[in-house]
Amino acid sequence: MGKEESKEYDKETLSMLSPISSPLAPPKLKKKLLKLIKKAAKEKMIRRGVKEVVKAIRKEQKGVVVIGGDISPLDVIAHLPVLCEDANIPYVYVPSRVELGEAALSKRPTSVILVVEKKGSEYSETLEECSGLMKKL
Repeated sequence: MGKEESKEYDKETLSMLSPISSPLAPPKLKKKLLKLIKKAAKEKMIRRGVKEVVKAIRKEQKGVVVIGGDISPLDVIAHLPVLCEDANIPYVYVPSRVELGEAALSKRPTSVILVVEKKGSEYSETLEECSGLMKKL
């Protein structure tokens, strides 16, 4: 029997989240985002880490931002939502930065990832779909 997909996160996962982790991606969207990150990482079209993502946003690169919700200290990522809103870039939190790092094909946990838009790439449809779902949150 396959592992059942739950509609909500368990209490242990939610207890690890920082207080500003909103909007939090539902499990179904999280799964799509992690697949999107994996595809984009293979094409080298992601920006990983706070410094790199902030630099890319300031250079007006478009895409979607995925932030790990279990980051400590909070000051590291507290400015990112405001920066994303100013640049009109959709952003969302996922519960684990470890999963974020694994999806980015890295051995290290990653606090934030920007998936850069690239016309005609194999992940562009998924990017549009995820972007639309993120704007609804």
